[in-house]
Amino acid sequence: MQRRIITFSRNVFLPLTTVCRNRCGYCSFRTPVQEGCILDPESVDATLRNGAAAGCTEALFTFGERPEEEPGFAPYLKRSGFPTILDYCEAMCRKSIGYGLLPHTNAGILSYEEMERLRAVNASMGLMLETTAKISAHATSKGKEPEVRLAMMEDAGRLKIPFTTGILLGIGETMEDREDSFLAISELHKRYGNIQEVIIQNFCPKPGTPMAGNPGPGSDEVCVTIQLARDILQKEIAIQLPPNLIDAAVLIPCGVDDLGAVSPVTIDYINPEHPLPALDELKKIVGNAELRERLCIYPRFTGPEWHHPDLQPLINRLEQTIRTRSC
Repeated sequence: MQRRIITFSRNVFLPLTTVCRNRCGYCSFRTPVQEGCILDPESVDATLRNGAAAGCTEALFTFGERPEEEPGFAPYLKRSGFPTILDYCEAMCRKSIGYGLLPHTNAGILSYEEMERLRAVNASMGLMLETTAKISAHATSKGKEPEVRLAMMEDAGRLKIPFTTGILLGIGETMEDREDSFLAISELHKRYGNIQEVIIQNFCPKPGTPMAGNPGPGSDEVCVTIQLARDILQKEIAIQLPPNLIDAAVLIPCGVDDLGAVSPVTIDYINPEHPLPALDELKKIVGNAELRERLCIYPRFTGPEWHHPDLQPLINRLEQTIRTRSC
């Protein structure tokens, strides 16, 4: 019998700012303007340099959604020397490419034109759908309106951007809502074919947030949700589980294909209290399955129609790198 293959990527995580217009009931990533400000270019440069030296192939760029809408953010941005946070992100993506790391940006809601611009310097992009339900945890987060997020995902499909999305379990949605979310993702993929992976992420309560006292979902509930996703989603879409947030070894048999990105250089800034596993730990987690490295752009998307031609030489080189490492 052929061994199952479980994939992962090596990345560096670069939160360009933690300032955000949304006020989600479970989030501790967002900070006030004075605390969030901007990750300076020197720090980005050092992280990329260290990531390249450690064999990373991906640079994950994130920032709080539409930080310019937050009062007081503009002066910090002006001091950085960039007119907009998107200008800064684009410049840092180019720097990443120069170091030999493929950029993957997840920056909340972006317009068609903004994604078209970032497509030139990103191998892939992402946006967590989280849920198609209207929930109280999103009551003060206009960027979390399901129709707004689905519209952006549709724009990504029109632009032929290899895309990562996912749902967040335990934030007030029901199992029926989860089914509806998977059906919505499946329908988008049916039309555009650009969904690479769907993350099934369990909510972890954060101290100091409105949902700090809410329990996260247990392994049995997550397993049922993974099985539901596998029943609904197209077989080529990978189901990803964050191995630092739940016992992935127990849940892999439920239908997990991928363990996301791990980093020898940076932490998980969204969940800093949950350390990322090292490569040796990942091998233990997958058990008898084969652990295989991948890029942030999945193999079926490495053809020229799915990315800017300027990225092709780096994609080719990094594909060879991970093939050599797996030998």
